[in-house]
Amino acid sequence: MSMLKTAEKIGELLLRNGTVTQEQLAKALEVQRGTTKRIGEVLIELGLTTEHDIASALSRQLGIPFTTSASGLLSPRKGDGLEQIVSEEFARQHLVLPLARNLNSLTVACVNPLDLITMDNLCRVSRCDINPVVTTRADLEQAIDRFYGGDTMLREAIGQSYKIGEQESSTGEEDETLDLDRLKQAAEDAPVIRLVDLIIRQAIKERASDIHIEPFKERISLRYRIDGALCEISPPDKRLHAAIISRIKILCKLDIAQKRLPQDGGFIMMMEGRGIDFRVSSIPSIYGEKVVIRILDKSPSLLDLGRLGFAPKALEDFRSAIRDPYGLILLTGPTGSGKSTTLYAALNEINSPTKNILTIEDPVEYRLEGVNQVQIKPSIGLTFAAGLRAFMRQDPDIIMVGETRDQETAEICVRAALTGHLVFSTLHTNDAPSAVSRLIDIGMAPYLLSSTISLVVAQRLLRKLCDRCKQAYEPLSETRDRFHITEELLYKAKGCEHCVNTGYRGRLGVYEVMVLPRELRNEIAKGSPAHTLKDIAVQAGKMSTLWDEGLIKVREGLTSLEELEGVILLDR
Repeated sequence: MSMLKTAEKIGELLLRNGTVTQEQLAKALEVQRGTTKRIGEVLIELGLTTEHDIASALSRQLGIPFTTSASGLLSPRKGDGLEQIVSEEFARQHLVLPLARNLNSLTVACVNPLDLITMDNLCRVSRCDINPVVTTRADLEQAIDRFYGGDTMLREAIGQSYKIGEQESSTGEEDETLDLDRLKQAAEDAPVIRLVDLIIRQAIKERASDIHIEPFKERISLRYRIDGALCEISPPDKRLHAAIISRIKILCKLDIAQKRLPQDGGFIMMMEGRGIDFRVSSIPSIYGEKVVIRILDKSPSLLDLGRLGFAPKALEDFRSAIRDPYGLILLTGPTGSGKSTTLYAALNEINSPTKNILTIEDPVEYRLEGVNQVQIKPSIGLTFAAGLRAFMRQDPDIIMVGETRDQETAEICVRAALTGHLVFSTLHTNDAPSAVSRLIDIGMAPYLLSSTISLVVAQRLLRKLCDRCKQAYEPLSETRDRFHITEELLYKAKGCEHCVNTGYRGRLGVYEVMVLPRELRNEIAKGSPAHTLKDIAVQAGKMSTLWDEGLIKVREGLTSLEELEGVILLDR
């Protein structure tokens, strides 16, 4: 059967099923002429149908089961020899995936069960009768990647036994006799280079923010932080530890001979046409060096204020404040709550050739074109305060201070805001009103703060429920009463392959934006406590609390009540 006839049969099935009209099919066939594309591909490109519609129609018309990633069926068991029956090359070339074998019968997931040539070839290759299961191309490609792709290559690389010499003792007594030439050679040999490259690329593929490589007495631990939670990955052989650490140090231009002191460095890798920054930190532990690699994805979408999770009113207030000619804008929240990303997104939005923007950071996490960025170096006297004093002689329009840690830094920030500059900075407090109290505690005069602070933003990151497996449920009456919920249905995490069985995929920001009307400024000038400022801001409609904003995300089905409770304290 020719591929053209196969394509036409799919078109006829979609026509009989009512998925497309005669006119739409004729249009698609016209576009298809002179190309090697299948009719299904053309229909999807024209926006006349979807992959799901095509797979569902094939399933109903041919009596073939239809499945998706969410069902869990597209996860064949590893170790059953299925990869020997159907090779990776064949699976990728023909878009098929073996799911299970029972005696002489092989169940196979495919996109086009009407492609009889592929089905016949598969029958000959496997020497089995074929039971097809239809799915979408996107789900199948992801399943093939999981079964044959990066995970498998990583396991194969990790599984290689590459001896670089005698293992180091837990006391480090053999450090002095370690052959550095042999260690450097091992770090630059192909197996170790390939292994480190695969560890990094797999982390990026899994959307990890950090890679942890930790030595223990009998093993190495390899973990990725994905959506804020650490996940264990199949670790390399213990004998590879020194070579892996040395390879990472070579990438960062660090001293591979220095193993007894902490070191920091970084490197840049190009992936899919974009640069990704890596920050590396090593510390000596009793079993060897532990390394953490922070992954800083410079994707433009990460620096778009409109995609961070602001509520419409909060986003409007924030955008209005960052366009003011002067004032002090404070972002507050714990470490890892996304403050730096929000700051960079704000600077990215107001960046202009007409503005002189200066930042002082520890460290510089993202590199912004057209922005003058300085990294502090306390060892040579370049502190936040010293850098800020120099900034005031650089004719700045906008200044960003990575963190306000002491009275001197706070005083310079306030003075800069008073003298006509727009200043951004961060603090570590639990909510927006507490930021004002913190500055007063470190010695700032309340009357100065009341006239300089333009806006305070507190933020958190909540894990997003996986769209493919989130499960609806009816909350108990006690839950409704406790959290003041009126919705009949909420959603909770379930877990599937798409979200690595966590029930969550991705994160979203929750923002508490406190605007300062005259009444609130008067209270700040009096030195009123944080709870008083909070009550006034909420009652005046100038602030929605973190909890209330998070509860909106729960009601919209974006996250779960459990996740909200685990990250944000309930307003009392």
